[in-house]
Amino acid sequence: MAKPKSKKKIKGGNPWILFVFFFAVIATTLVARHCYPETRIVQQSQHQYWRKVNLQSTRGIIQDVKGNALVISDTIPSFAIDPSLLKSNDLSDFAGVLSDDLILKIREAMGTKNRFMWLDHKVADENTALKYKSLAKNSRAFIEIDEPYRKYTNQKLMAHVLGFCDTDNKGQAGIEQFWDSTLYNPPGQKIVVRRAGTQPASLFERDADRRTVTPVITLTLDSRIQYVVEKHLFNAAKNDGAKWAVCVCMNPNTGEIFAMASYPGYDPQNRKSLTMDALSNSVVSRGYEPGSTFKPIYLGVALERGWARPNETFFCPAKLKVADGFIRESNSNVAFGNISTAELLIKSSNVGMAQIGIRADKTKTYESLQALGFGKESDIELPGVARGILPYPENWRGITPANIAIGQGLAVTPLQLITAMGAIVNGGKLMSPYIVKEAMNSQGEIIYKGTPKVMREVYTPETAAWIRQAMRRVVLEGTGKRADTAITELAGKTGTAQVPEGGKYSKNRYVASFIGFWPYDAPKYLMLVVIGEPSTGRIYGGELAAPTFKSIVEEMAELEYYS
Repeated sequence: MAKPKSKKKIKGGNPWILFVFFFAVIATTLVARHCYPETRIVQQSQHQYWRKVNLQSTRGIIQDVKGNALVISDTIPSFAIDPSLLKSNDLSDFAGVLSDDLILKIREAMGTKNRFMWLDHKVADENTALKYKSLAKNSRAFIEIDEPYRKYTNQKLMAHVLGFCDTDNKGQAGIEQFWDSTLYNPPGQKIVVRRAGTQPASLFERDADRRTVTPVITLTLDSRIQYVVEKHLFNAAKNDGAKWAVCVCMNPNTGEIFAMASYPGYDPQNRKSLTMDALSNSVVSRGYEPGSTFKPIYLGVALERGWARPNETFFCPAKLKVADGFIRESNSNVAFGNISTAELLIKSSNVGMAQIGIRADKTKTYESLQALGFGKESDIELPGVARGILPYPENWRGITPANIAIGQGLAVTPLQLITAMGAIVNGGKLMSPYIVKEAMNSQGEIIYKGTPKVMREVYTPETAAWIRQAMRRVVLEGTGKRADTAITELAGKTGTAQVPEGGKYSKNRYVASFIGFWPYDAPKYLMLVVIGEPSTGRIYGGELAAPTFKSIVEEMAELEYYS
């Protein structure tokens, strides 16, 4: 039997190996293309089917308690130029419109590769903007850009409260600064999907809408009351040549602020005119010696502590030797003789109050004044809040305890003084002052509500009522007669303080003030007027601040009548 022939081996090896190799290469390529595509391909495909679209946003609104817009966002033109598109003879057309220095800078830039040069940012003046636009009509080198712009609807009104923004719309003072993170409305995005044969559709529409809600800060201020306050305060300050002045009006029962004004004012839309002196909101940042407006507050403490009695009699000469100095009446030629405790306020006796200061325990007095908020920062929703100066009791040496009793030797802010006085007016409760009623963020969420907050009870109702009655008599028969009005029954206290200078009290620098509340039987308003360093010769709170207080009260009454 013949043997079968053996099979010959194919040269080149097994063909299945090549097949598997090519299959693996193709499979790997497909996986790489589909699962790990190049970035360029992804961008192109997404551009064809969907894209993210930025949503334009604006800074939030600030409004008063009545819903009147005080600050809104708008656009304003800025102007630039492309020097490379200019010819030398074009510069002659700019004369009279652009400054010589600016024309020179443009000429220097023409010989460079510079394609963009700013001419003027956020041109608010219409005439200036028209001049730029007239040049732009004749030259394609001009560039007009609309930029975000904060518009203060009442111009200078409430400037210190509202504050202002820089060129990048960043809050720099007032509410604009304190609530900057809330007022800033971050640009939103929405995803647009392209569908075959249809208009582009938006995904996540609810989320996109939610992100474009305009933030709103609602203040407790009433712009009508603010206008009245600023009109009379600024007129008084100008007429008497005052360096500074303030007025703050609040609800003593809740702590909400109705008006807050500081002189001198400024225009928040004209940043070139801003000065450091004008920028300061003196209501919250200025420390000053309150003088006799401090006496009702101190006397309330003395009555509570037992250092004075309501039915007591004080012998008051024209001046009193205390330790290393003298305490004198405001009119050093007048001696009141024997007067009652109430008359210490009615006649504003320094000598009588000094006698109480000498009796008082230093540490306990310090503790009581600190409990009233002196020497501490208020938690009002504004920046730049000062602590004032309340010396430690171990530093109350010599005449200092007597000085403290008459409102000297310490520094308070107007906000601290009116807050402490509010506790007398409302029956003994120290309320936390607030100026923001509500804050809504860019997601439409209410993130803050200003509500009445009792910090502590500092007077008994009986003591508070007794002080209020004495303050009513100040207006009827004492130093505050010029604040009296037939429109309403009001009570108050005058103040005249010398300004400390070089370790002594100046003989020609004074602060005149009046603090009062109305209606007397059921107080709704508490207000402080301070005229700082008048230069016309009138220095007393009764002759300078009290009439201004009266004028504001009477015009506010007209607002209530017609509202």
